[in-house]
Amino acid sequence: MSFSIGIVGLPNVGKSTLFKALTKKQVDASNYPFCTIDPNVGVVAVPDHRLEKLSKFSKSEKTIPTTIEFVDIAGLVKNAHKGEGLGNQFLANIREVDAIVEVLRSFSDKNVIHVDGKIDPDSDKQTIDLELIFADMQTVEKRMRKNQKDLNANSKDAKILQPILDNLKTGFNNGIPAREIVTEEKEKLLIRDLSLLTIKPIIYVLNVDENNIVEESDYITISAKIESELAELPPEDAKNYLDELSIKYSGLDQLIKKSYELLDLITFFTTGPKETRAWTVKKGVKAPQAAGVIHTDFESGFIKAETINWQELLNHQSELEAKEKGMIRIEGKEYVIQDGDSVLFRFA
Repeated sequence: MSFSIGIVGLPNVGKSTLFKALTKKQVDASNYPFCTIDPNVGVVAVPDHRLEKLSKFSKSEKTIPTTIEFVDIAGLVKNAHKGEGLGNQFLANIREVDAIVEVLRSFSDKNVIHVDGKIDPDSDKQTIDLELIFADMQTVEKRMRKNQKDLNANSKDAKILQPILDNLKTGFNNGIPAREIVTEEKEKLLIRDLSLLTIKPIIYVLNVDENNIVEESDYITISAKIESELAELPPEDAKNYLDELSIKYSGLDQLIKKSYELLDLITFFTTGPKETRAWTVKKGVKAPQAAGVIHTDFESGFIKAETINWQELLNHQSELEAKEKGMIRIEGKEYVIQDGDSVLFRFA
């Protein structure tokens, strides 16, 4: 299971520069609005120290990390929901991602023009958030018109849906995003086909000057400039550079950690001489469904899962020793996969 994060923001906030740094993929980050017209996509390996240790333990021929997909979506502007600045195209691209990273500008650079002529992260945040709400309002109003016809036909489903649509419209009129209006899972399922933008989890990133990286309560604070420099360095040199700057985690590490938290994701592993591999699943998933992430046949033919925590496995000389000491558990269909599990699935 891979997941995608859409990077959004006003033009010239450092969004494409950040994307380039995170993915080490060249994109057009020229200093003018709307230079990014088609979304750029970069697939990034998720850093995980557990994977390398397990691979070394198993003497694996291959080590395969799980991945995260970053989508660089062109800059939004005021009235994007009305089509301003190719807004309709950009908004459509956002609908396809699992979560949104909203980049706000706090850095100062006279050579990089701000679309509104001033540096004001709070104002930028309000502009983007409202544009997403306005777009969702149009979606809800369209559905309300259709639902009214279904109500006239005495549809039971329409009667269940109507109060949810009413609550959404009222909330949007008050500047409240869908994620704060619809909070129950059963209601989310009823409106899933609307693909609302503001129902998606959101991460706010404050792009600051390189000498102004501090912890913020509401934002992940990073310097896209520093991230760009890190992207050009070998891993060990990058680590030393972060140490020199007294920065504990890179922007990529922070974003991935926060993304996993927001999307309720965990990682389990499969390991052996041929390969050690990381897999991403939703928290709470049961063993057969986790097996299905590897191959659909594994889920339908699931028999059992041989499971051990990755660290417990490493505490032994070999997998055989762990098994002989009774540390590897045999789990059935109701077992809930835990973060850090090393699993061998048995299937028919």
